[in-house]
Amino acid sequence: MVERIASVERNTLETQVKASINLDGTGKARFDIGVPFLEHMLDQIARHGLIDLDIECKGDLHIDDHHTVEDVGITLGQAFAKAIGDKKGIFRYGHAYVPLDEALSRVVIDFSGRPGLQMNVPYTRASVGGFDVDLFQEFFQGFVNHALVTLHIDNLRGHNTHHQIETVFKAFGRALRMAVEQDARMAGQMPSTKGCL
Repeated sequence: MVERIASVERNTLETQVKASINLDGTGKARFDIGVPFLEHMLDQIARHGLIDLDIECKGDLHIDDHHTVEDVGITLGQAFAKAIGDKKGIFRYGHAYVPLDEALSRVVIDFSGRPGLQMNVPYTRASVGGFDVDLFQEFFQGFVNHALVTLHIDNLRGHNTHHQIETVFKAFGRALRMAVEQDARMAGQMPSTKGCL
């Protein structure tokens, strides 16, 4: 099997990001981003997606977290697009429901080649530990635009904002794991009637 790994660097006047991934990993993760709550959520992607992640970012955190969070999403999306290759033989679609105490979220993803994000998370607070929860929209929009996926995120219930967000990221990791998995019955075939994605 071809190794599905990728390393991407993105350098702007606002951030310098390095991201390495292994889609067939064991869930190992290393982060040096400077935004602890984002790192905690990225760890959920690695652990529940069985995707090895190594992400470093030097961003303009003296201004706020916005550019860092968005650009990590962009760079991670670019790494996924590179690692997934031509998409032959993958399941393509993935979905997951994940509960955490009172919270429940559903994430559905399609490696369609078309970027699209529908995100419905009615946060009960504006921040968690000083982190502006609105920035997760920017993270996922950056990921979607550069991984070229269709992504539906719905927090179905919950009143603890930390739980709401954590269920989203755990479900995202699980949905990614399902979508990028190699389907033995589709070996070498494109999972589309169009012949390309």
